[in-house]
Amino acid sequence: MRSIELLSPAKNIECGLAAINHGADAVYIGASKFGARSAAGNSVADIEQLAAYAHKFNARVYAAVNTILFDKELDEVQKLIWQLYEAGADALIIQDMGILQMDLPPIALHASTQTDNRTVEKVRFFEQAGFSQVVLARELSLAQINEIATHATVPLECFVHGALCVSYSGQCYISQALCGRSANRGECAQYCRLPYDLVDSDGNVLMKNKHLLSLKDLNLSDYLADLLEAGVSSFKIEGRLKEADYVKNITAYYRQRLDAVLEGSYQYKKSSSGSTTFFFTPNPEKSFHRGSTSYFLHGRDKDIASFDTPKSVGERIGKVTDMGKNYFYVGTKLPIHNGDGLCYVMPSGELAGFRVNRVDETRIYPLEMPRFKKGTEIFRNLDSEFEKLLGKKSSERKIGVSLQFTETETGFKLQATDEDNCLAELEITANKERANNKEQALDNIKAQLSKFGNSDFTVTGIELSLSEAFFIPSSILSEMRRGIITELDRLRSSLHQRMVREKNTSTHPYPVSSLSYLGNVSNHLAEEFYRLHGVEEIAPAFEQESTQDVPLMFTKHCLKYQLGFCAKEENCDKSNIPFALSLKYKETLLALKFDCAKCEMEVLYKK
Repeated sequence: MRSIELLSPAKNIECGLAAINHGADAVYIGASKFGARSAAGNSVADIEQLAAYAHKFNARVYAAVNTILFDKELDEVQKLIWQLYEAGADALIIQDMGILQMDLPPIALHASTQTDNRTVEKVRFFEQAGFSQVVLARELSLAQINEIATHATVPLECFVHGALCVSYSGQCYISQALCGRSANRGECAQYCRLPYDLVDSDGNVLMKNKHLLSLKDLNLSDYLADLLEAGVSSFKIEGRLKEADYVKNITAYYRQRLDAVLEGSYQYKKSSSGSTTFFFTPNPEKSFHRGSTSYFLHGRDKDIASFDTPKSVGERIGKVTDMGKNYFYVGTKLPIHNGDGLCYVMPSGELAGFRVNRVDETRIYPLEMPRFKKGTEIFRNLDSEFEKLLGKKSSERKIGVSLQFTETETGFKLQATDEDNCLAELEITANKERANNKEQALDNIKAQLSKFGNSDFTVTGIELSLSEAFFIPSSILSEMRRGIITELDRLRSSLHQRMVREKNTSTHPYPVSSLSYLGNVSNHLAEEFYRLHGVEEIAPAFEQESTQDVPLMFTKHCLKYQLGFCAKEENCDKSNIPFALSLKYKETLLALKFDCAKCEMEVLYKK
């Protein structure tokens, strides 16, 4: 059976604990430095605390150390990696191959999506280099994923939910070029979310003030079974900058969806222990999202962009049916609450929002009356009642335990076997006093032993094997119960096994023999690694030596296709295709180049 994991993000330890409690099999979290989200760093002490908690459920913690590195940082990174290993991290997510030339602990390595994993050759290379998991590019189709899985045995990790980078990950340099903030160093300024004018070679404005590089958010929850069949083993939720409420809701939602697929399967099994009870109904529409897309999973699709706004739109409520001076009505069956955040798209295309001050039956009174008309569609991007639910205890994760209570020559023995077949035993010496009320005595034994309360365990069954019914004081039974919980905790603390990475000295050839700035080689150890694997020409990273007149972004999001100018499409008016297109933001001009053979668009900076 293939082990399947649901992998959730953690901005901090609060988010990490929430992810585990809401059903994650694994959590990825940024280390104190050198993570691809520089604003989401965490101390080694916090990661140690998170790992200790996760390991109770046989769940894992992956530390992201996935920026490119400079020579002056290498010693610090090597020291940090040892600290993370000693803290209990199960794996490192890395981009910089210089790390493989360091003196490393035997910690598992995952190839970050920043390593641009789109081909069989690239994934096979990382497999042979000793990586234990490879994060696939988001742009792959089911057929492409299946092709990779057919030719590689390394577990494949696939994004299933969250924000989409418009460029291939690890291949975007626009932020570095325009403001000196490198995406490959975790400092992306998100130029893809800005509004642009689309202009042709004559300076004509074809579209004005639209977020032309901004994509909707990924949602593959309907295709988990397809992804399993294609060969995916790890389902990743994006969001290392998101707060705990987002992590709770989205993790819970995917836990339920994935469990429904795994239930009764003879091919797949959940990779961690315990079952989760939710005290709310997970709903991804109630968390931050820009609209949903399956991206390129089933081939090219026009419905992937979010031109009007990069902000969260939320769930559709209904249309304005009537309005007064300071209130309005919406045609909806959904309850609206005081404090809800509602929004709508203005005629200009921009998103406008407002807060609900109070609701009187079906009348909605906003704090300030918005300027819309009848028929305007209303969305809710903040559900105050839902947020209150998430602010309380919203889940409970427990490990199933079956109990066996038997008598011994000198007293009684309690055995507890958990769902991972971890067996704990506890014996006591006690007088055997025959009970006056047999049924009441047996019921009390079961009731007292089953009170596992706030522990990590829940009793799924209890078996009594006694020659007759005995009266046993509740205090003794409670003492046995507490003792067996302590023993189970002790045994399970040694149950979790980390994957051990053997030192790999292979020199198998890299898929290409020369690397341009796209190779992101920024230190001498990375250069040493690639040369050992047959790369002869190595250019410095863009962050070290800014290259002029080269593409700064590579994307499958093609504006010609989105706007009906693709010559490959049958309904395209080929006589009306613009000769050249550019994006303009204030004084910044970005030229667009179209590689129609690859169905890709490139973005270049024009000074």
